[in-house]
Amino acid sequence: MKRPNILFLLADDQRFDTIHALGNEAIHTPNLDALAQRGCAFTNMQIPGGTSCAVCMPSRAMLNTGRRLFSIQGEGQHIPEDHATLGEALHQSGGYHCHGIGKWHNGPEGYAKSFQSGENIFYWGMWDHWNVPVCDFRENGDYSDAQKPFIMNFGASKEPFWVLYDRIACGVHSTELMADSAIRFLKDYDKEEPFFAYVSFLAPHDPRTMPKQFRDLYDAKSLPLPPNFAPEHLFDYGIRDMRDETLAGYPRTPQEVREHLADYYAMISHLDDAVGRILKVLEDRGMLEDTIVIYTADNGLAVGQHGLMGKQNLYEPSIRVPFLMAGPGIPKNERRDSYHYLLDVFPSLCELTGIPIPQSVEGKSFVPSLLQGAPGRDEVYLAYNEKIRGIKTRRYKLIETRTEETSRTQLFDLIQDPWEMQDLSSKPEYAQTVRQLQKRLRALAADWNDRGHPLGQEYWNTYEAKLEK
Repeated sequence: MKRPNILFLLADDQRFDTIHALGNEAIHTPNLDALAQRGCAFTNMQIPGGTSCAVCMPSRAMLNTGRRLFSIQGEGQHIPEDHATLGEALHQSGGYHCHGIGKWHNGPEGYAKSFQSGENIFYWGMWDHWNVPVCDFRENGDYSDAQKPFIMNFGASKEPFWVLYDRIACGVHSTELMADSAIRFLKDYDKEEPFFAYVSFLAPHDPRTMPKQFRDLYDAKSLPLPPNFAPEHLFDYGIRDMRDETLAGYPRTPQEVREHLADYYAMISHLDDAVGRILKVLEDRGMLEDTIVIYTADNGLAVGQHGLMGKQNLYEPSIRVPFLMAGPGIPKNERRDSYHYLLDVFPSLCELTGIPIPQSVEGKSFVPSLLQGAPGRDEVYLAYNEKIRGIKTRRYKLIETRTEETSRTQLFDLIQDPWEMQDLSSKPEYAQTVRQLQKRLRALAADWNDRGHPLGQEYWNTYEAKLEK
């Protein structure tokens, strides 16, 4: 039998709770709602964090290689030759024609070995949505003649930096640019082999601008604030002046955060509209029922929760992403709350399409959870740079923050306190839970080859000495 087509739709900075059908009554997402109804939604799909303040870069490297955070090369700037990519495996073992569109944050060489064609490729992290510098597909991955100087803010600096691009898509919003490319590909596709279309958007990453009709969907004054809204984070761990965090002033105000939420939701509604247009082409061509459709994101975003604006933390809105999946053999209108990493997508698609999982892949297929409701992972390991480490079980999350100025332990009961508002770590009745999770955190750090974790040997020497006393 012919293998199913795969349409992979990837958003940038969209957190898990931004789809109407999954419980957010303030947002307008009719096409994503329909996709969730037609398929299965994973409500605990997450990333393990990031080793760069640009969390999307390691996240996308993990997604495309199926490797864990400390097993990718560097922070994911490049994918080495011996790390198989998803597109590479689908093409070589499954006979897929792999076509890439949009953002790719992991180097031209990795792109060249992942795809046989592509359009409007963006080799950077973020940009002005209305003027995106894009590249054409080059089979050899050589863009040495495409490096051009660019001054991002000529009012602040005259120093250029070098960007890869063949042209700038002037006046076309990035969401429309990538959606139109996907539509062209799907309308024109006439090959016998199945396709893998990787469509990677730049939205809803800031700068949050969008066509007016989508912003008009939202009245910022009427949007509810999250229960864990705070004027500032409880303690400083060295990111207060980071770019993401300076998007709103200090202290955060309800009015300003509501404006940010309105812009964020409007960008997602714009994405939703693009998804609807893409899926309509599949339906019109009679290909929808033969195509696995996945919609997800590279990481989440705080947007006012815990007094934070970005994703440089280990709280739920930053590490959890939406994940919708529909198509042949996929259960309809069902939900899975099992724990999985985004890096588990690679082996899962291999299993669903009947191709061998490359030896370099470290992820774990979620197909048993998808088809039989199996429990998935018991725990997840979490990290942000050298500053924070965490472990999340089905009930508790332990977060350990260590900087030169800060040493902080946090414990949350995710069942009783899903908004992570009540730190239990200092309560005597939870002392044993903290100790057990700390020991497990240390063991997972060794398993993940994480040499920079805050609970290193010096901490444990001090900790064990205290126990002896």
